[in-house]
Amino acid sequence: MAQSEGTIAVPGGNVWFKRVGGGPGLPLLAVHGGPGVPHNYLLSLQRLADEREVIFWDQLGCGNSECPSNTELWTVERSVAEMDAVIGALGLERFHLFGNSWGGMLAQQYLLDVPSTAASLTISNSISSIPAFSDMVARLKRDLDADTQSAIDRHEAAGTTHSPEYQDAIRTWNETYLCRVHPWPPELQEAFIRMGAEIFETMFGPSDFRIVGNVSSWDVFDRLIEIALPTLVVAGRYDECDHEHMWEMHQRIKDSRYELFESSSHMPFIEEPDRFDEVMRDFLRHHDL
Repeated sequence: MAQSEGTIAVPGGNVWFKRVGGGPGLPLLAVHGGPGVPHNYLLSLQRLADEREVIFWDQLGCGNSECPSNTELWTVERSVAEMDAVIGALGLERFHLFGNSWGGMLAQQYLLDVPSTAASLTISNSISSIPAFSDMVARLKRDLDADTQSAIDRHEAAGTTHSPEYQDAIRTWNETYLCRVHPWPPELQEAFIRMGAEIFETMFGPSDFRIVGNVSSWDVFDRLIEIALPTLVVAGRYDECDHEHMWEMHQRIKDSRYELFESSSHMPFIEEPDRFDEVMRDFLRHHDL
């Protein structure tokens, strides 16, 4: 399968990209989450590269891209400008846009703020409101066993989040609400190892349980009616990004399509690969115009 890679100058530094495959379909640009969890965990999307080019990039500050130490770079506005620079440098005119988690948030903000020639949008396991997400996380944490809840609360309050007890509690959370495939595949493990922690801490905070960074008030829920692209909303039954919230997002986006993956949490492309590929191929083919 054909592959090429390179770097692109964006506001704040240079970012790495990779183009994979090809075919008659429009290209698919994959936007990873985090913020700061690099593209590796999205490599499942390469399965679609027999029909179209699939393009990955590591956002500034993580993975194969430059990692500047200037925390003033880590804002939603600069991230939108980075995305715009990447799309322009890649020469993308008609293309499909896929965003998972934070990548889905970034894709929404990009399309709301920047005129785009994209052919479609897939919002995978994401949200449209950080205040709403904070409520989701608090509710899901209460569903964990008492010892796990206590370990999370005690160590976050004490600032001892490197302790084995806290790490075990977070592992329980991740294996319940992020990816339910055990063991995690190597590409997912590698993404977390190569995570840009500074970006996450600046924008979100110490963890999903304490979102005190500069995105703490981010909310585009009421603006979703402005999205005019054909849109696929992908949700997981056990996702930390609550599927009922994603249903409400779908209801706001005119003529969008909603798909709930009953055996998945945050990553149905890993957790339910066959159905995920079937849904994605059908949606993308339908909008290859």
